[in-house]
Amino acid sequence: MTDNTPADSAAPLQYAAFTADPAGGNPAGVVLDATALDDAQQLALAARLGHSETAFLTPVPDQPRSRTVRYFSPLTEVPFCGHATIAAAVALGERIGPGELLFETKAGPVPVAVERTPTGEFTATLTSVPPSVEDIDPADLAEALDALGWQAAELDAKLPPMIAYAGARHLVIGAATRARLADLDYDFDALAALMRRLDLVTLQLVWEQDATTFHVRDPFPVGGIVEDPATGAAAAAFGAYLRHLRHLDTARLTLHQGEDLGRPGLLTVGLTAGDTRVRVTGRAVRIP
Repeated sequence: MTDNTPADSAAPLQYAAFTADPAGGNPAGVVLDATALDDAQQLALAARLGHSETAFLTPVPDQPRSRTVRYFSPLTEVPFCGHATIAAAVALGERIGPGELLFETKAGPVPVAVERTPTGEFTATLTSVPPSVEDIDPADLAEALDALGWQAAELDAKLPPMIAYAGARHLVIGAATRARLADLDYDFDALAALMRRLDLVTLQLVWEQDATTFHVRDPFPVGGIVEDPATGAAAAAFGAYLRHLRHLDTARLTLHQGEDLGRPGLLTVGLTAGDTRVRVTGRAVRIP
């Protein structure tokens, strides 16, 4: 890769998001200054890194804590990616200090607060764009279940399937048992075709442990990835979904993801009274 930006800013970094363990959570690429990279170069770099997404940051003149951010999977650009946002915010915070950041994404402005603990560890909290929730057509749901190899009787009636958006669109489907969630073996091409038609980024497959604790998995075939290990954008969408479904006002949800892949991650979802936006908090750590 050749460009005129400083090597330490243009070279890709790799972080694991929603974990304190480099071997856990969801790996993301981070390019702190992508000014010299065109679309094709960004896509090629994301494909070379092979992570579900890579975040490409571009400085905003006269706004030292703002960045324009684009997200590329190995196959395509996506409008918003939560785990790469957390990774990029921590990477940036390590260099310019904790505090408030503003990421201008294709989905809209995303504020991110970076904090450093007394022991020097970094966490980040993103605030989503205004979310929305909509019903899914029964025929589309049947197609999704067929691609997954799931039966309607295996769904959780307390978590009816719906499409939720908080920067990217995700189909939320509740599994009746943890065993159903653990057994994921789907038709990659069929699900990818449906998701492209419905403009979905992932499926958010959910099992409810209790009212505030959930286990989730996210197939991501449209990005060329069988499964995303920890999905911040889907976590934000799920927060919007659960608020809509259960008329929640203020809540703090814990999402466990990646356990079935051997990359456990922890996502915290916050709902605040008087604010429809969803907050997602997580750790991130540099991958050596």
